[in-house]
Amino acid sequence: MTFDFETPHARLGTDSQKWQKYAGRDILPLWVADMDFKSSPSILAALHARVEEGIFGYARPVKSTVDAVVDACARNYGWQIDGSWIVWLPGLVCGLNVTAQAFAQSGDAVLTLTPVYPPFMSAPKNSARVSTQAPFVFFAGRWEIDWAALERAVTPRTKLFYLCNPHNPLARVWRRDELTHLAEFCERHNLVLCADEIHCDLILDPTLPHLPAASLSPALAARTLTLMAPSKTYNVPGLGTSFAIISDPTLRAQFVRATAGIVAEVTCLGFTACEAAYRDSEPWRQALLTTLRGHRDFLLDFIARELPGIRVEAPIEATYLAWLNVTDLGLADPIAHFEKHGVGLSDGTYFGAPQGHYMRLNFGCTRATLTEALRRMKTALAAR
Repeated sequence: MTFDFETPHARLGTDSQKWQKYAGRDILPLWVADMDFKSSPSILAALHARVEEGIFGYARPVKSTVDAVVDACARNYGWQIDGSWIVWLPGLVCGLNVTAQAFAQSGDAVLTLTPVYPPFMSAPKNSARVSTQAPFVFFAGRWEIDWAALERAVTPRTKLFYLCNPHNPLARVWRRDELTHLAEFCERHNLVLCADEIHCDLILDPTLPHLPAASLSPALAARTLTLMAPSKTYNVPGLGTSFAIISDPTLRAQFVRATAGIVAEVTCLGFTACEAAYRDSEPWRQALLTTLRGHRDFLLDFIARELPGIRVEAPIEATYLAWLNVTDLGLADPIAHFEKHGVGLSDGTYFGAPQGHYMRLNFGCTRATLTEALRRMKTALAAR
């Protein structure tokens, strides 16, 4: 079966947040992390069938939906989970915020590594917790955890560690030895580990399996909650469906208490899409990965040949996101400069990077869109 990832779909003038940002301006949006591809045919068929039922009351997951998640964890990662461990959520960012409230008190600290997905830093602040960061280091062609900096960042009031696995925006897949070291770090400092693994089904390097942090050992699982969702891989973020996997009953009860009265329920269409994604959409996912690998290679080649002053410093091992070093361009506001020439990118400062040094590019689009965006970026460099 073949799937179409090259036909452009008119998102301008729709409810698309990605495209609305530049409404009325000739700017190609390569910023927020959603893709310009239709979801898998299996998801579309399941949603059509559910809509035909015509009744959209409050929903609860049925056994087949839970089984689809459990089976996917076993099939894709060799991770044996129990359906009772799953806590359903209307979004991953919601899960980050609930985690901060559940496992830290006002004035306590939540530690993470930067640069990182911005809600990792904002979620603790939303409930009067303290966000602390330790910077990654670039060493021998790869972004690495600075273990000494991580140790310096811990205080007696640090209660939580947020991990992005695979990493957004660095596109890193964490290896077993790194996760084992992190497990020892969390145990020694008695930290709850919140692992955002929303990009886990978007591994572009086939030699690097995704390792759920909680699967490494029973001891680490007892202090870990894992956040996952079909949204990034299957392009259904607008359906607001994600979940936490929490094996420890005490940890799970604490998390559920923090959701009471403030976390919305997942919708019936969200559950439908989730089940179809994990149960029926594997051929589509494999075709998507082939497409994204091709886009990544095209992007890297074009940057190396045609965009002097822009560097992708490390391999893009996962995700459809490229972390661009633009320091050598010497632009005070690189985002504004590229927008002026018709390309909308994400500002690295939102991820904790220094002003003017980094941008994030989303290549989850058609090859035609990516080609035109890169052509415009080349023009932008010539116009400096």
